[in-house]
Amino acid sequence: MQTRHFRNGFSPKPHQTGGHIFRGKSSSGSRRVGFHGGRGGNKGGGRGFGEFRDITKFVNKAVITEETPCFKPEHKFQDFIIDEKLKANIVKKGYSDPTPIQDRVIPHILEGKDVVGIANTGTGKTAAFLIPLINKVLKDRSQKILIMVPTRELASQIDDELKIFARMLSIFSVCCVGGTSIGRQISELRRSNNFIIGTPGRLKDLLDRKSLVLSQFRTVVLDEADRMLDMGFIHDMRYIMAKMAPERHTLFFSATMSKEIEALIKDFLKAPISISVKTGNTAATINQDIVRVGSRNKIDVLKELLSNNDFSKVLIFGKTKHGVERLKDALVAFGFKSESIHGNKNQSKRQKALDLFKSNHLQVLVATDVAARGIDVSDVSHVINYDLPATYEDYIHRIGRTGRAGKKGMALTFV
Repeated sequence: MQTRHFRNGFSPKPHQTGGHIFRGKSSSGSRRVGFHGGRGGNKGGGRGFGEFRDITKFVNKAVITEETPCFKPEHKFQDFIIDEKLKANIVKKGYSDPTPIQDRVIPHILEGKDVVGIANTGTGKTAAFLIPLINKVLKDRSQKILIMVPTRELASQIDDELKIFARMLSIFSVCCVGGTSIGRQISELRRSNNFIIGTPGRLKDLLDRKSLVLSQFRTVVLDEADRMLDMGFIHDMRYIMAKMAPERHTLFFSATMSKEIEALIKDFLKAPISISVKTGNTAATINQDIVRVGSRNKIDVLKELLSNNDFSKVLIFGKTKHGVERLKDALVAFGFKSESIHGNKNQSKRQKALDLFKSNHLQVLVATDVAARGIDVSDVSHVINYDLPATYEDYIHRIGRTGRAGKKGMALTFV
C-alpha cells in the first residue's frame, strides 16, 4: 500500500489510515484533488460541501520564504514623528521595522486622515492604529477614542496590546464586552479613560443605560468591520456611530471588501485614504491540505494526527458549542492537553483557556468560529477544520490563525 505524505512531513501509518490525501494535475494543468479509500461520503463535513464543491480551495502550498520578495519599509518606527517615550515602549516590545500595513497606515493616521485599511489577519494592524492613537492622546490628554470590534477575545487582546505600548504613560482604558460584569464596567466608565474598547452589543447596552456618553469621542476605530457585518451587528454599529460627534476621525479595517462594506465606508468616513496590503485570500505562508476521512471515525483520524510531534500547538474548529465541548472532553480522555472556547463559557473561563494555549500549557484549543474570531496566538503550528466552515470567508478567518508574522503554518480540512 502506498503511503501518502502531508507536506509538513507527517506520514500516517498505512495500517491505520482509512483515507488520505491525493494530489495531482488535471489534463489542463490545473490542480485537482482526488479521493482514495472507503465509503463514507461526507463524513468529514456534514451532508455536503455546499459552496465548497471545489475542494481545491482547501489545497495550497505555502510559498517558500526564501523565494518571496523582501518587503522594504519606507520608514522605521524611529522615523515616525511620535513621542519618545512611546518609541521606547515600541523598542521594548521588540519592534524595529514596520509591517506593510503599519508602514503605510501610520503616517496618514498621524495626520488625522480617515483611513480604510484592507489587510489579511496577522499583519500587525492592531499596532498600526494603536501607535498613532496613543501618540494623539499624549499630545492632547482630553482625547477620547472608541475601538469597536466583533468579539470579546479581540477586544481583550487589543486592550492588552494597548497596555504594553502605553506602559508608564498614564493612559487608561476600559474593555466593555459581554460575558463579564456590566456593573464593574459601569464603575470603570465613571473614571477618566482615553480608550474604550468594546463589542457592539455591550456598547449599545451601556449607551442605553446612559453609562456611556460618546458625544466627546471624536476618534473611532472599526476593526474587523466585515466580521461585525457578518455577525449581524450592522444596526448596533449604526446606532453607536450616530451617538458620536459628526466631525470625527474614523479608521476602518477589514479583511475583505464587499458592496455592504463599501456602503458602510461611504456612510461612516469622509474622504478616506484607502490602503490595501492584502496579497490574496489566504497568507502565502500557510500550507493548506485536506484529510479524507473515508470510512473511519473522525476522532480516530484526529487522534492519529495529534500524536505526531509536529502538531505542537493546534487550533481545532468545530461547528457547534456542544460539539466543541464534546470533542475537547474526548481529546482530554485520550491524554491530550486540551481546552475549549465557545459561547456557553463565560469570559473568564474563555480567557483562562486562551492564556493556557498562549503560554504553551495546552497542545490543543478547540473553538467555534465566533469564539475564536480575533485570536492572536504566536506559533500556532496547525489549524484543523474538524467541521467544515459555513462559508469560505469563515475558512479564511479560521486558517489565518496560523502562518502569522511571516512564519509557516499548516491548515488541514477534514472532508
